[in-house]
Amino acid sequence: MQPGANPSLPVPSGVTELAHLGVIRVAGEDAVKFLQGQLTQDVALMSLTEARLAAFCNAKGRMQASFVVFKRSDEEILMVCSRDILAQTLKRLSMFVLRAQAKLTDASADFSLFGLTGSAIESIAGSAQAPWAKQDIGAANLVFLYPGAGQARALWCAPADTAAPEAEAAALPPGVWAWLEVQSGIAMITQPLFEAFVPQMLNYESVGGVNFKKGCYPGQEVVARSQFRGTLKRRAYLVQGAAEPVVGQEVFHTHDAEQPCGLVAASAANPAGGFDAIVSMQTSAASDAGNGRLTLGHADGPVLTLLPLPYPLLEDI
Repeated sequence: MQPGANPSLPVPSGVTELAHLGVIRVAGEDAVKFLQGQLTQDVALMSLTEARLAAFCNAKGRMQASFVVFKRSDEEILMVCSRDILAQTLKRLSMFVLRAQAKLTDASADFSLFGLTGSAIESIAGSAQAPWAKQDIGAANLVFLYPGAGQARALWCAPADTAAPEAEAAALPPGVWAWLEVQSGIAMITQPLFEAFVPQMLNYESVGGVNFKKGCYPGQEVVARSQFRGTLKRRAYLVQGAAEPVVGQEVFHTHDAEQPCGLVAASAANPAGGFDAIVSMQTSAASDAGNGRLTLGHADGPVLTLLPLPYPLLEDI
């Protein structure tokens, strides 16, 4: 497939184990109150039939972690995040518990996580639902995610002793799930991205990851100022190229060969050929992409082609 072309292969339905993700459990009568003061999301208003994308920021509004958050009960909340930042995130969050009746633990061994796509979702849940809806199926929780390449996606989380989801679909290769994650346009924080972005630099405000009406949390003033004072100059974009991008790798524009204009936030091989990536990039470089080249790694690096985002930005709605 030529760079810049739309995906031309049918996207398979299936189920795949998500070994790259882990689970932080927050339990206790103050679990909701505690997380309400730490995350970009309104946990207090989240019902038992909803999930949320959320970020944990430092005082400067830079994301240290991001999660898919949902309640298993009114006093038990699970936060699914990248395994490579789980231990450090758990340690940092635990520093703020103080006298709150909330216990934070690494519950990765207590739960199994699977990704479901297409007809696999239909065979288990009946039909796909809107992103961030949650459906309980026995002891399992099914969280509906943003689609990728037009394919419905969902996250299955269940106690480790629960049988894996049985779907009328073949096993999905992990690489295809990774590509669908990129195609969704939503990048989760991993170790190379630690404190690299405020939430809007990954479009979190446009995909339900920031609530601007809730109370204080670390970095709130910076996040709000970026949104309402027009100071945001970076956004997340989808790109495609022939060379494999690495998360954390710099991106350049030919109009400034010395300074990078962006950073790779997620990357995966496209089943039809080449590689797709999410790049957090200066809006000026993206708008000027047609008058120059976007390149990977350095000014003379492999060329990247800008693709359309799969969702509208909040500012354009």
